Parts: sequence; C-alpha cells; structure tokens
Amino acid sequence: MSTSTTGRSVGDSWRALRIPLLVTAVIVLAAFVLLAATAARTSGPLSPDSTDADGARALAALLKDHNVDVTGTDDLEDVVEPAAGKTLLIAPGGSLDVSDWRRIADAGWSHIVLIRPTGRALEALAPEVRLTGSSLPRRSREPGCDLPAAVRAGTATVGGPTYSAPDAATTCYGDGFNNILVRLELGERTVDVIGSRLTFTNEELADDGNAALALNLLGTHRDLVWYLPQWESDYSSSGDSGTPLIPPDVRYIAWALAFAVLVVAIWRGRRLGPVVAEQLPVIVHAAETTEGRARLYRRSRARDRAASALRESALGQLHKAHGIPRRADPSAVVATVAARTGRDPAMLYELLYGQPPLTDAALMSLSQELDVLTQEVRHP
Repeated sequence: MSTSTTGRSVGDSWRALRIPLLVTAVIVLAAFVLLAATAARTSGPLSPDSTDADGARALAALLKDHNVDVTGTDDLEDVVEPAAGKTLLIAPGGSLDVSDWRRIADAGWSHIVLIRPTGRALEALAPEVRLTGSSLPRRSREPGCDLPAAVRAGTATVGGPTYSAPDAATTCYGDGFNNILVRLELGERTVDVIGSRLTFTNEELADDGNAALALNLLGTHRDLVWYLPQWESDYSSSGDSGTPLIPPDVRYIAWALAFAVLVVAIWRGRRLGPVVAEQLPVIVHAAETTEGRARLYRRSRARDRAASALRESALGQLHKAHGIPRRADPSAVVATVAARTGRDPAMLYELLYGQPPLTDAALMSLSQELDVLTQEVRHP
C-alpha cells in the first residue's frame, strides 16, 4: 500500500479526512440549495416576501386580495422592458447609475411610485422634484390636499425626508413646503414620490389610514411590479454596461464556504482541558541514575568529567558546612578548609582543584579521598 511523505497510508488519510470533507460538502450543498430556493424571491426591507417588521408581506397580500397581481424582482432587466398599463413600485436601497434610471424612465410605465428616492432617481423620473434636506417626524397627519387617494385614506402615520415640487404637482402630508407625498403628472405617466418608508411596512400598515393610502396609490393598475434596486449595471471603468464582473450571489457562496471552514476548524481544533495526572510506567531511583551515568562515563573513558562531577559535589558540601560563598576564590576555600580540618593546603588544593586522573585507579582514589574529606566535614 502506498504511503504519504509523512508516513501515513492513503487509507489512514482518507479515514481521517472523510468526515471533515463530508461536513464541508453538506454545508456547501445546503448553501446552494438555499440560493436556488430563494432565487425567485426578494428579501430585505420593504420586500413583498419579507415577514420582518420592516418587510411588506402584509401589503403585498392586501393588494393581491384586491385583484392586483404583484411581481417582486431585483433584476434591472425586468423593469426596463416596455410596460405600458402597469404600475412600478421602486423601493429604497441599491445603487443604480444615472443611465439605469433613464432606461427605467424610457420603459413607458403608466404609474411609477418612488419610495425615498435618491437624487439620481428624481432627476430621471420626477423632474423638478427636489429633496429639501429636512425631514418631518413620524406622527399621524392629515392629507392637507385634494388628491383622491389621500383624501379617501384620511390620516396616516408618516414621517421622513421631505420634497419640494413644482406648482403643477400635488403635495400631501406636509407643511406647505416640506411634503411627504408628491404626485406629478408627466403626460401619460403618473409619478408618486413618497418619503415615508415605514408607512407601508408590516409593522405600521395597520396604523391610521396607512393600508388605505397604500392600496389607493398602488392599486391603480391590475399589474404591479415591485422592484428592489441592487447595483448599477456599469461595473467597469470603461463605461461599457453589462452584467457585474462579480455577481451579487457570489458573496453568499463565499460566506457559506467561510462558515464551513469555521465549523471544521472548531471541530478538528485542539481541545485544551485540565491537566491529567498520568502514572509513570517505571520509577527510577536516584541511585540507579547515578550508577547509569557512571557506567556511561566509564564506557566513554570520560575520567575528566567524572572527576569534575565528584569535585563539584564535594565543594558544594564544603561550602555549605563552612559557610563559604559559592563564588569564593579557590585559595580562600582551601585556606578555610585547611584551618578547619588541619590538612595540608597544598594537598587540599590538589585534591579539590588538581588535574583530572589519568587512570581508573587514580579516579577511584580521588573518589575515596573526597569521600573521606566530606565525612570529616559532616562529622568533625
């Protein structure tokens, strides 16, 4: 059987990796299935499919109950085709280029409803309507206009950015100059500009006359296209329009892969727990260790190292017994030990600091003499 460079067989490698690979494959497959299942659905704030507080599922259901066919989309190509006799609702969000807004304007929509539009959108779809730069606080307000859709709805809870409009436009829910709702008639096209986004959400649709106002504004035609803008179609610096170089769905796949890697890393990562006491298989006594080291010295003929070890041990006992500092000069050590033991200083110096023995017999003699000296220290 073939083996890898680390010595692990192919079978062992497969058994170790098959579960992480299976987990990763399942997560990635689940992400693809989720993307496929939601490909035809829209999501996010003011989405006709969202049941969140800032979604608009309730309004979409209300419109369908009144025979309005609601089609949600986030594809620009769905709203730039000829669409006479239809209503287009453009939710806030996204970032469309000026040319994209002009393509929408040229599609021939009979009724366009802009919710919190940007300056680009107003320039292309509602000329002469401008953002005032101020906003009105959310509260229940009277229409203050003769627009039938607003008059029938009565009071509504509105608030948000306000707009100024030309004299020919109809303005509602404002203070005379700052207006939440502006209706502009442009030949065969009607454009409604609405600054209050929350009015049509699931959270506030049931307040005041919000539901009636939304139904009156959006139910003017049998077909309603609910557009959630995404990104401008021009992603290249050359100005050529086309599909994005990186499709928006790629980010979902990237997040799925990152999540899969994180799960595998956590699963296979080192788990640090409390220290576990482990019984040693063999207890080695200190005497056996000393004997083993001595045999190694003898086998390698390391008499110098053996002699050095013996002298260091003896000096340690002498320093401790006579209170001699560890870094004391050899002459001071010899003088102190000679004064305490009555030995000849020259012989003590040779014993403690002399040359290493040349034979095993000389080494044994040195060991015995050092042992006698230390015995004298312990038993004066």
